[in-house]
Amino acid sequence: MKKLVTLFLFMTSMVGMNAQPTRRLQEQQAQKEAEKSPTAVTLSERARSQYTAQTAMPTDLTWRRDIYRELDLKKEKNAALYYPEEPLGDRVNFFTLILSLIQDGKIKAYEYRLDGNELFTPDNEIDLESILDKFYIDYKKDEKGKYIIDIPSSDIGKYYIKESHYLDKLSNYQIKVTAICPVLMEGGFGDKPTAYPMFWLNYDEISPYLGQTQVMTSSYNNTSNMTLDDYFVMRQYDGDIYKTSNLRNVPLSDYCETDSALQAERARIEKQLRDFQNGLWNDAEPETESNIATEPAAKEGTNSKEPKPKKEKAPKAPKQSASSGERLSVHR
Repeated sequence: MKKLVTLFLFMTSMVGMNAQPTRRLQEQQAQKEAEKSPTAVTLSERARSQYTAQTAMPTDLTWRRDIYRELDLKKEKNAALYYPEEPLGDRVNFFTLILSLIQDGKIKAYEYRLDGNELFTPDNEIDLESILDKFYIDYKKDEKGKYIIDIPSSDIGKYYIKESHYLDKLSNYQIKVTAICPVLMEGGFGDKPTAYPMFWLNYDEISPYLGQTQVMTSSYNNTSNMTLDDYFVMRQYDGDIYKTSNLRNVPLSDYCETDSALQAERARIEKQLRDFQNGLWNDAEPETESNIATEPAAKEGTNSKEPKPKKEKAPKAPKQSASSGERLSVHR
């Protein structure tokens, strides 16, 4: 009887030993199948915790200025976010990657509010289906409840980004991208498309995944030798200022009455930032935001000796109806 019990225990242990490698092989095979998807981005919690390409911004700062820029994808330096329009092997464009990460629950999207500012709180989160319905993006669900989306990559003509310029404890001048918003352009890349900001993304939440995604940044060098995170951290994009954080929360277009005045104001703010950075060791003081909105520089672009040019309607900030819950008719 003792021999029979021993034999039974031996056979049981052999079955367990055989089952464990089989299960491991099945898991490995499933992982390989998932990685074949062009939009698949896998990142373990350990990898996320060890990811340090962009350092966190301290809370106890001596100086900080937030700048909002719009990245027009028609510009060569921003084309890396647009192409390829359709998945090409393991390459997808930035918007396709974003939707995939949102669908998989790896990152969160936050409502683009009426004031245009980002708010990364749980009550401001917006789910994928609400985004798709709000912007009339075609989709259906498979038997497992997964979304099959007709991604309108060709209609994403701009991105808004928020940069935080600040001094750290050692008085080093730092620039950190903190938020990104895709902008859907009704009418595509036509002369006067209507812009609809879709949602805000917290850059700290998406940067670990961008660090795993290669991107091609040059038409002359077709190797993907930079990650999307490198692209943003190294500021390889070309963005025009459309707003700075100020007490009245007004974009530049609200107080610049002509295109020339808008361009002059953008140049003035860029110069302020450069002068402040270059003058750190010469006791330079930053200008206040109130000066930006009231100084005559906002009216530059006119000459008193020449006839006053006809006023043109400056490009206004995107219509806020995109955040009010109304459904939008997007033509493709």
